[in-house]
Amino acid sequence: MASHTATWDALNKLAQAPDTAGPAARAAAVDNDLAVSAAGVHADLRKQGIDPQVLQALVALAEAAQLPQARAAMFAGEPINNTEQRAVLHTALRATPDALKRRMANADAMIATLSEQRERESAFVSAVREGRWRGYQGQAIQTIVNIGIGGSHLGPELVVDALHRSGPSELQIEFLSNIDGNNIDRVLRGLNPATTLFVIASKSFTTQETAVNAQSVRAWFLERTGDPDAIAKHFVAVSNNLEAAAAFGIPADNLFAMGEWVGGRYSLWSAVGLPIALALGWEGFAALLAGAGAMDEHFETAPLARNLPVLLALAGVWNSSCHGRASHVLLPYDDRLRLLPDYLQQLDMESNGKRTQKDGQPVAGTTGAMLWGGRGTNGQHAFHQLLHQGTQDYSADFILCRTPAHRYSHHHSYLNANALAQSQAMADGRQHEDPHRAVPGNRPNTTIVLEQLNATTLGALLAAYEHKVFCQGVIWNINSFDQWGVELGKVLAGPIHQTLAAGGLDGDATHGPATAALIALLTHRNEP
Repeated sequence: MASHTATWDALNKLAQAPDTAGPAARAAAVDNDLAVSAAGVHADLRKQGIDPQVLQALVALAEAAQLPQARAAMFAGEPINNTEQRAVLHTALRATPDALKRRMANADAMIATLSEQRERESAFVSAVREGRWRGYQGQAIQTIVNIGIGGSHLGPELVVDALHRSGPSELQIEFLSNIDGNNIDRVLRGLNPATTLFVIASKSFTTQETAVNAQSVRAWFLERTGDPDAIAKHFVAVSNNLEAAAAFGIPADNLFAMGEWVGGRYSLWSAVGLPIALALGWEGFAALLAGAGAMDEHFETAPLARNLPVLLALAGVWNSSCHGRASHVLLPYDDRLRLLPDYLQQLDMESNGKRTQKDGQPVAGTTGAMLWGGRGTNGQHAFHQLLHQGTQDYSADFILCRTPAHRYSHHHSYLNANALAQSQAMADGRQHEDPHRAVPGNRPNTTIVLEQLNATTLGALLAAYEHKVFCQGVIWNINSFDQWGVELGKVLAGPIHQTLAAGGLDGDATHGPATAALIALLTHRNEP
């Protein structure tokens, strides 16, 4: 096996070679080698500009980075999160007992723990959905408000928004995440405290935005009920901090824990997914887990060159590391997936936005990409002009559904026709005698097609993107499972908040002159 450095050199040499074939010829040369299906998800990468020689070099790079060994270590529960000395086992949350026994030594303890947790979660969900969980006035719950941010918000909101069909007999699901008071005002407006259940999702119970929002909601609730004992009937927590939850007024029976080996942005498969189960029913949540588990099986067993998440990862490495494409556009052509770009932004950029290798040395090249995007034909009337004729290079993912969930079949045909047309235009472009009408093309993109959008296929899709991120982290030799860069802003926000709350009068010089001037403006000490 060639060294990691040698495989990088070989790949970069291919990237620098003159491109004389053109997109159509490259796609024909690749044929079906870059079209792979798994767990109800079909990924077609034939517009990525990856010919057989490049594919071979990319697979060699993955092998030199010891991707198969790293994959096995993750599934086995080894502490691959080396900066925090933690295992990374969100896959265990959706694995069958047989799969856990195959992957992990001493899996029986994990199986027993997960079984107990799932039984409690399922019983809770059933009690709420069947009207057996009663509020302080004896009424059934009608509204769920999830209080969390980041991984405790983005995944559950995406799935609920995509799959929950509200109706007169269904629970209303709301999400409170932003510390902005406008968010809490909007969520609480019109709610009846007697029929509302709040789910506070924070592993530590100290995440600033969640803690502040939870305390404000608690005050709102007590103002209207005047009964601290009623908190136990209207607040539950997904947290490992029993003491903090108890101090809030949440009894141990209302507390749902998760393993320390579940990272925040990978936590929707845990008790953090309770809003999903409350919206879809436990059967729906189980189907989501099963879809993700099926993609895990494919990722674990398929050869690298025919492995859907691996191919997505290799295409990303080819684009960002070898061609300098720092922008990756997510284009879901299904309105139900409108929140997918938000979710994938955190999953990808918080995981692989790193400049330091696992051994503490700086990375040699680039890592990650800036993710952004928007849904369907709306985006065509907003930012696609830049995509087709702008000067910035990028790559893109189109996400489509083969079968619609509505009766407007002609709408679905128009929608998918537009997706395929945009994908073709990006790849092939258009020669034209009028330079204003010419489109350069050569914009690499992948088309992902779901058989239909349901809990199973959505679970598989999200798991595929998780594994894509993991594979890229292995190839770049970075730790995809910490997020130390997020901490600096949190540290700086504390003293700035104290200064703002004091009216900007504490004279703290550590803020720096530019920030101090803005503090003065915000506290009306320096009118514009």
